[in-house]
Amino acid sequence: MENREERPAYEQVPTPPERGLLHIWQSAGPIEELSLGRVLLSRPVLQVTLGEHHGLLLTQGGQVYSFGELLWRDLSIPLSAPVLEESLLGKSVVRVAAGGFHCGALSEQGNVYMWGENTAGQCGQTEKGTVTNITVSEPCLVSVVDSEVVPPVVVRVMDLACGREHSLALSSQNELWAWGSGCQLGLVTNNFPVWRPQKVEHLAGRHVIQVACGAYHSLALVRSLLPQNNNTLRPPEKKERGQSPHSSVTEREESLTADDAHYCPLGVELSEVLIGETTPRRRGPRRRLHPVGRSAGSSPGSGSFPYSGDGKSSTAQKLPELDGHADHLTQTDGRPVSHPLPCWGANKNSAFPDEMELQNILQKLSGHSLETQPINGPGDTDSLSSHTSDDSCVSSTPSTDLLISSNSGVSGPYSSSPVCLEEVRLCLEAEKKGLQGQKSSSLTNIHQKGKTAGNRRCSLPGTPTHGRNGSPRRRRPCPCKPSSASRTQAAASEDAGDGLPSLETEVWSWGRGSEGQLGHGDQLARLQPLCIKSLTGEEVIKVSAGSHHSLALSAQCTVYSWGSNMCGQLGHVNSPVTVPQQAKLSDGLRIWDVSAGQSHSLLLADGDCVQPILLYCGQHQESLSARRETSHQSQRSCQRSPSRAEIYSVRPTLLPLCMEMGYISSVSCGGQSCAVLADQNVMGFISAIHELASRERHFYCWLSNTRKLLLTPLRNREGACPTLGEPCTHLFFSLCESFVRLSILIGRHATSLSYFLHDVQGADVKSLPLLTHTDDFLVIYKEYCFALGNFHVMGGFQSLHKLSLEVLGSQQSLLARLCVPDQSVSGDTDLVSLLYWPLQQLHQYSRVLLKLGSCYDVLTEEYQCLHQGCRHYESLSLSLLRRKKEAETTFLFWKSHSGKNTEVLRLPQRRVVCESSNRSLTLQKAGRFSNHWFILFNDALVHTQNAIPSQNFFSTHHVYPLTCLWVKPVTEDTRGLYAIKITCPEESFTLVASTPQEKNKWLRSLNQAVDQVLGGGGQGSSPGVTAISRTATYTFTGEGSFKDAHYTGGWLAGRVHGRGTMKWPDGQTYTGNFKNGLEDGYGESVMPNKVLNKPDGYQGQWRDGKIQGFGKYKYASGQVYEGCFYEGQRQGYGMLSSGKQARTSSSVFIGQWVQDRKTGYGVYDDITRGEKYMGMWLDDQRNGQAVVVTQYGMYYEGTFKENKMIGPGLLVSDDDTAFHGEFADDWTVNGKGVLSLANGDCLEGLFGGEWSTGLKVVGTYTKPAADEPDNKERNSLFRLGQYLVPSAQRWGCVFTECWSRLGCAAAGRGERTIAWENIAVTITTAQRHSPNLSRSQSKALESLEFIPQQGEAVTTANFDNIRRYLIKACETPIHPLGWLVETLITVYRMTYVGVGSNRRLLRQAVQEVQAYLTHFFSLVRFLFPGLPDDGCIIPDPPASPSKSRHNSNTEGVVVVSCSSLLLPLLLPRLYPPLFTLYSLQEEPEEAQYWERIIRLNKQPDQSLLSFLGVQEKFWPVWMSILGEKKQIVSSSKDACFVSAVETLQQISTTFTPSDKLLVIQKTFEELTQEVKPMLEGNFLWCMDDLLPLFLYVVLRARIRNLGAEVSLIEDLMDPNVQHGEMGLMFTTLKACYIQIQHESTL
Repeated sequence: MENREERPAYEQVPTPPERGLLHIWQSAGPIEELSLGRVLLSRPVLQVTLGEHHGLLLTQGGQVYSFGELLWRDLSIPLSAPVLEESLLGKSVVRVAAGGFHCGALSEQGNVYMWGENTAGQCGQTEKGTVTNITVSEPCLVSVVDSEVVPPVVVRVMDLACGREHSLALSSQNELWAWGSGCQLGLVTNNFPVWRPQKVEHLAGRHVIQVACGAYHSLALVRSLLPQNNNTLRPPEKKERGQSPHSSVTEREESLTADDAHYCPLGVELSEVLIGETTPRRRGPRRRLHPVGRSAGSSPGSGSFPYSGDGKSSTAQKLPELDGHADHLTQTDGRPVSHPLPCWGANKNSAFPDEMELQNILQKLSGHSLETQPINGPGDTDSLSSHTSDDSCVSSTPSTDLLISSNSGVSGPYSSSPVCLEEVRLCLEAEKKGLQGQKSSSLTNIHQKGKTAGNRRCSLPGTPTHGRNGSPRRRRPCPCKPSSASRTQAAASEDAGDGLPSLETEVWSWGRGSEGQLGHGDQLARLQPLCIKSLTGEEVIKVSAGSHHSLALSAQCTVYSWGSNMCGQLGHVNSPVTVPQQAKLSDGLRIWDVSAGQSHSLLLADGDCVQPILLYCGQHQESLSARRETSHQSQRSCQRSPSRAEIYSVRPTLLPLCMEMGYISSVSCGGQSCAVLADQNVMGFISAIHELASRERHFYCWLSNTRKLLLTPLRNREGACPTLGEPCTHLFFSLCESFVRLSILIGRHATSLSYFLHDVQGADVKSLPLLTHTDDFLVIYKEYCFALGNFHVMGGFQSLHKLSLEVLGSQQSLLARLCVPDQSVSGDTDLVSLLYWPLQQLHQYSRVLLKLGSCYDVLTEEYQCLHQGCRHYESLSLSLLRRKKEAETTFLFWKSHSGKNTEVLRLPQRRVVCESSNRSLTLQKAGRFSNHWFILFNDALVHTQNAIPSQNFFSTHHVYPLTCLWVKPVTEDTRGLYAIKITCPEESFTLVASTPQEKNKWLRSLNQAVDQVLGGGGQGSSPGVTAISRTATYTFTGEGSFKDAHYTGGWLAGRVHGRGTMKWPDGQTYTGNFKNGLEDGYGESVMPNKVLNKPDGYQGQWRDGKIQGFGKYKYASGQVYEGCFYEGQRQGYGMLSSGKQARTSSSVFIGQWVQDRKTGYGVYDDITRGEKYMGMWLDDQRNGQAVVVTQYGMYYEGTFKENKMIGPGLLVSDDDTAFHGEFADDWTVNGKGVLSLANGDCLEGLFGGEWSTGLKVVGTYTKPAADEPDNKERNSLFRLGQYLVPSAQRWGCVFTECWSRLGCAAAGRGERTIAWENIAVTITTAQRHSPNLSRSQSKALESLEFIPQQGEAVTTANFDNIRRYLIKACETPIHPLGWLVETLITVYRMTYVGVGSNRRLLRQAVQEVQAYLTHFFSLVRFLFPGLPDDGCIIPDPPASPSKSRHNSNTEGVVVVSCSSLLLPLLLPRLYPPLFTLYSLQEEPEEAQYWERIIRLNKQPDQSLLSFLGVQEKFWPVWMSILGEKKQIVSSSKDACFVSAVETLQQISTTFTPSDKLLVIQKTFEELTQEVKPMLEGNFLWCMDDLLPLFLYVVLRARIRNLGAEVSLIEDLMDPNVQHGEMGLMFTTLKACYIQIQHESTL
């Protein structure tokens, strides 16, 4: 084929890049004479992929180049001048894939572009109006759409793989999509081709990591759903029990049939037969290109693309002819070999619309094939199935109905050994014997014979039949298929979100299996994916598929291969080849990349140096000299000689040319060609990366071998526990677990580094796992070193050595494989060095990162990142080496001081720091003959008495934890003592050193040990400089309130201080603040109640270890007390409720307590009896003046003693019947009295009995005359409030508590500055220790941080600041004033809500509010002494007219009163119960008032105005409705003075008298504004004109409970405004209300 006439302009003068260098050579040439083809492009090559006779290159910038035989374009492009795929420019291509005869590209956006042959639908393209599109000449977009979701979405693809007739795509959701033809798609369908990508449903829900395509089979690397066992040591154990890859097929199958839940069988019934296929290419056998017969050992044109720059092809060679009807030949293993038919007929019934066009295309393609392809000798495994039977799913075992051409497989001599031929013969015979009589895991026996079996295997749905028409590549001499070998870093690099690749993987395969390439132990096809059970748990990290063989690379750098081995491409001669077997590699070789071609495999491995090496296994030619020497051997060993001498490698062979290529980063195979990408070592960067990866792979292999050869056998030993002892056994198991975790981390890291090398050009050095997962490395290494040191300290290695002798026995030499060069296996010390060896890897990390950092400028971000990582790993390395030394020192200490006494001190995590066996330290004032031995450990200071260190004996010892130990040097005094003071929670003592040097030594050691145990570095601590304040845990043992208690929290110089938790053995707990060793501040405590078997609970303030202050106590009986305490007793204000658990009675008491008893004023609500007591108490008994109201409306007022009402008292019933007289025995009348009836009649005399059951009366009945004046003396007897507690004496406990919170001993006795300091402390404490504060509460506390000026005289300017401060302070209960307001509201509601809603309590309720204001105002004046007395003025002029709101009766003067300043803060929240009492009191008058309101409002406006006597000059004529004037007629209603009426109605929406007075004032103003337009000149109201008009407004306003409103204003209005303008307006409203009640006077 002719070459292009001119080279593209962009490649005329290529500059060779330093990275991404591409080398390609033909695999079939002699190894010693291989000639490299090098592509020189101006940009680095990121990826190369090879097809049968073509290839693709992906360069930096996303450009794609093609070379080779591009049949779909009728072009042949030499390697030296690849052609740019211009249609892909701007697509940002990130991956390419080459199939047998088609190509694929993947963009950064996840779009797929395909081109090339499309006869099987592998390009996913169809043309409108035609059935198929035979070829796709230019890249076209293939839409991968998930139609199962609504609406359908486009799938983003992240990897692509191509076979001969199919394509696979891996989505970003790690799902697999397929299109094309054949069972290798894994789809549940019988209709082929599949033109559009479809999801492989059998892998739905699984996490697919990577895919690979063979000629007619597919592989997928899938993450395991769940680990098979939580113990990660199990997989190696499974291998050791006979399930290694070298075990027989039957043993594997029998051992792995336990759980097949997630494995798939063939997928369909084997008897199912394809009937009526509609695809035209399946209706007849494919027309054969060469009608001549063919040797079974020859290849039908196993060619490759040309390499020379001129584009000329190699000389074609004549094929040896064989008789088409020759008898079956016999292979070396004795199996018959069938021959192909001499000629295949053309399809006469082609469905293509243009048969002549198709024939022209086929003829053109066949012409190219004959011209360009060389003829290779035996060894092409594709001749087995691809060209003769066209069905790779049929078995290669004898079958009478199948015409299969088979390769000789051993027709040429082997180069790896002089006796290789015999070795192969013996192996093949062994394979045959091993397969005979064994059952397969599939549904059909491996050696199933007969015509029926053969037909069934050939007729599986989705399996191609013998021949196909219409495929241009079928005329090609060599349809060899490369492996896509995709590096799916994106999929493999994610595992549970931590960014490292998973090692828990499975390999799934499907498609044709005639050569065993599926790895299931048979040669049957699989229509759906099936897991290769023997590879589960083998940590496979990559799969690669050749034409008819498969490779799997494990994290342990081993290669598993299976499938066709006719050319030795599997790298071993083990049998059977239908299951994965390990390739035979020389010791020390670690494979980290693989690629499978047509009949060869290429492996990339770590060699003796940093630079990688290449290994090759498969078909190649001998050199000319060697060919002459072996020609006579080849003639004797082969029944048929090939066309030229060839050689097969049994095991991978080193390619010497790899050293010339540089640092190879990836390998690729396809057809008969090999390709590698390499980088130049610029500034040592590439070599450093390769060194890091190589060391890590070597390290992981060492870890795996150690686990398999040493740890697993020792752990599984039945007698391990008695030999090691119980403590060491647990430590050994912990050591094994940490070793496994370290091994898994290193394995995943090594795998990640291999992926990093594959894309080293585009990868960012900051994404190295050592830098992104530094914390994981630090944690796991520390954990491993800690477990190893603990085992070492306890002497576990001595016992472990004995156990290893028992377990390994004569296999002790196996340990030699694990030892580093400077070790030998001779004793337990070597086991110590062996297991400590992984710690040296940290220094290697630091060294490599430092080397990488030297490649960057110091100001770059990369350098900073690498330098920081270097410091981390070097610091950890030094730290762990120190830990190792500490463990060794501690082990020697225990070894030299062994004994029963010291064993009690021997703990795994304990390390010795220093000890005083040389009498360097003693106790001050110790006895003359006493011996003291001090041992400092890393966690405790041990003091032994009567000790003899040399004999390891002591009588008593005491352990002082370092977490609760304070060290302080004692200044040298005149006595010359070198002393150190030790302070502990329960005792203190002084140590005396023998010399100043010893003192400094012990002081430094103690301080460093304490610093380290507290979380410090323990380095460079100066003597005496340790944390005085700290957080630690301690268990008290001495007598006291904390005896046997366990404490966790803050400490200060040996005492509990700060926040902490104390727990006692009996269940008592305390969580809160401590001060100087005692509970102090806010705390929560739970105290068990042994009698009720339930705990008591308390939340509140403590002081000096006792409950003191405000808190909430929940008793086990169900009672709840919320109030003040003093020294553990209820004292002051408090509320006690019976709780929800009370069954007999339910009650609430709120009032004053003294020494845990009710004493003083209080309110007791007996909910069960429906009574409420409001009065004085003494020692939990009602005693003194009080009022009792009941739910039946009874009102009692009198004097109580010992819970009984005794002496003179007053009783008033609901119907206003009243009794005044003597009471005895609680509501029992006994003695003189006067009974007043509701109608005014009176009964006076002696009374006896109870009111509810009847009274006995001896007395005089009096009925007053109509004109008789009121008896004032008698009326005074029934006056309410005679026996009430004065309002000023109520709730004094509440105000006392508020004064206490301000730091005052009594009302007004205290320092003002201390009060403000207490307020600031309270607010700050709440902000710091109350995380549940709402946003509004937080803002309120922040606003309270600003305190108005309180020391200066109050002016109108700062008066507003004080008023605003008081408003904010009363909004939060955290402020003392806010708490006071909340508490006053609580006691008020408890008093006057429910049963307390008795109208006779109104006067008492009003007086109580006024008393609140008086006490409250005294508190405010204490905080702000500049405020004037109640009723005084602030002489400064007001800042704005709004000051009139603060009740100014003279312009320019502000009057300050308690009602004007504080009533707006209290009354809105006291309003509901107070207004209810007013409504009940005014209920009769309200009824009369409302009846008149309803009746009078029935009249029209003019009629009502006339009836009320309003002068006509005030009658409105027009009214405005929505801005439109309308005339008022006689029938109009509710049309006059509308604005004034609406304004007056707002009086019901206000709370305080001042606000209600403002509403009245605005009503008068609105009324004046409406009247002014009707009058002329200046107008002044007179009462005669105003009262009738205002009476109309009141009538039309229809205000409910107007009498209650008037009474509330009258009682609580500011006295300063009673005689002013507002007072007159209020008098007018009151007069209107009274006049409406007496409507007859209108």
